[in-house]
Amino acid sequence: MSTTELLNPAVAERDLPSRALQLLQSVFGYPAFRGAQADIVQLTARGGDALVLMPTGGGKSLCYQLPAIARQRAGHGVALVISPLIALMQDQVGALHEVGVEAAFLNSTLSGDAAHEVEQRLRRAEFTLLYAAPERVNTPRFLALLESLHARGLLSLFAIDEAHCVSQWGHDFRPEYRALTVLHERFPQVPRLALTATADELTRADIIERLQLQDARLFVSSFDRPNLRYTIVEKKDPFQQLLRFIQNEHAGADGSDSGIVYCQSRKRVEDVASRLSEAGVPALPYHAGLDSDTRQRHQDRFLREEGLIMVATIAFGMGIDKPDVRFVAHLDMPKNIEGYYQETGRAGRDGLPAQAWMSYGLQDVVNQRRMIDESQIGRAHV
Repeated sequence: MSTTELLNPAVAERDLPSRALQLLQSVFGYPAFRGAQADIVQLTARGGDALVLMPTGGGKSLCYQLPAIARQRAGHGVALVISPLIALMQDQVGALHEVGVEAAFLNSTLSGDAAHEVEQRLRRAEFTLLYAAPERVNTPRFLALLESLHARGLLSLFAIDEAHCVSQWGHDFRPEYRALTVLHERFPQVPRLALTATADELTRADIIERLQLQDARLFVSSFDRPNLRYTIVEKKDPFQQLLRFIQNEHAGADGSDSGIVYCQSRKRVEDVASRLSEAGVPALPYHAGLDSDTRQRHQDRFLREEGLIMVATIAFGMGIDKPDVRFVAHLDMPKNIEGYYQETGRAGRDGLPAQAWMSYGLQDVVNQRRMIDESQIGRAHV
């Protein structure tokens, strides 16, 4: 197919599904789809709804980026991606720009003038994808923009990333996600794609109910990550155990590996980051108690530099796309298996060998039981 044909809306409309592989290769440079990607892309490109459960590193982003590109070239306009994290928006928009795809984000990092410019370009349907947080999507001003696009047939699809945030049973529950039902109520003909890396049966049912996805096709990919090796050690002196693990297994002649260390409290994060640095292991803290500039600076360094360790609470990680994280360590037992899976899944996204390491003690169980007992949601869930 010639370039002229590829960009011709009539041809593109007729041949949306079959063009998916061509776009995968020509735009993103990948030779073939992985797992269920091809079926998801083709369904969404045709205008179908889907709920996608795919492991971290499994290629969820392509499942909406490719249909967005195909549908835009077929004359369907702009795809809206609802994302909960500023970092994810910035990373993905930057990556799309590198491959020549028009994309933008609307979030609190933009000045008033910059946000106004993005809104004006959105009104003219100059983007293939626009990323926005659920809080912004639910505003009357933004919904009016969507109404304007829809009236002209220029609203291509809705991709709801990290869809487990809609569920009170999800480990990253955000009430703002509940209001996203407005998208289906106002724009019932616009296809929707909800995606998450982790959702048990209860959370999955909640997602379907809250987002009105009863007629959507469900895709559940294998969550086996054969390149990840899991190790659990009995907690005795957790910091020294962690330090030995890093020094013995992740400090090679060419420098240390990048890794993430999760701790339960902000105080512990600061302490562990400081002690690792004193021991000659480059480490930075990350938690919600730090100001936003510091968090952004530390995150940028982690994404950019090799051999750096991020010591963090679970405030860090969702949407972080650093393929060469060689280990994820937990100094405290995670709150639930879903969170643990998603956190450890941030290691080895490049497909190369990586490790998930955890120190575990009986006191962790006692602490988690206490937190569950003190939580209204926890008591209802049990």
